[in-house]
Amino acid sequence: MPLPFLTADRAFDEQADDRALPFDNLDRWRRPYRPGPWRVAMAALLLLLASYVLFAAVIITVAGTLGAGAVCFGVALFVIASALRLLRMGAWVSAYGLRQVRFFGTRTAPWTQVAVVRTVQQPVRWLGLPRTVQGQALVLVRRDRVGDDPVALLTTHNADFLGRPEAFDRAADTVEVWADEHRPG
Repeated sequence: MPLPFLTADRAFDEQADDRALPFDNLDRWRRPYRPGPWRVAMAALLLLLASYVLFAAVIITVAGTLGAGAVCFGVALFVIASALRLLRMGAWVSAYGLRQVRFFGTRTAPWTQVAVVRTVQQPVRWLGLPRTVQGQALVLVRRDRVGDDPVALLTTHNADFLGRPEAFDRAADTVEVWADEHRPG
């Protein structure tokens, strides 16, 4: 069963021509990079935990307490949904705009509202924790919020790119190309 949220489109890996955007359907939302090993490992651990909780729900239900089994089943569904949301997190692009998917929310910026997308050297959060380290970030500056701080879309120390600077450079370049191709003058 194909899981489109786990893999980025392989067209970037198998790009044979010189097109910056090797897709026929530019209206579809795409993540121009693969999820990193930290993100996949966390999701795998959550799914492993969910399997144990589901097994416990079956045992509790067979033992005779249907209400407690239903609660365990609900907890397992919550853990599975959390793992799937964790895998969907990241920056997504389409002909419509730029979308940043976070764990608790999603923000979409149409290309008409995007002033600039650029890579900057700045303190970034390490694996999303409060600790900051010096690194690079792909930031988004919106036209309607020019005075505000830029929004960091990708960083060299998040769960997708920790220890993979080449992957960060490639993903940042790809998002910048999408911005250059679709942002109005």
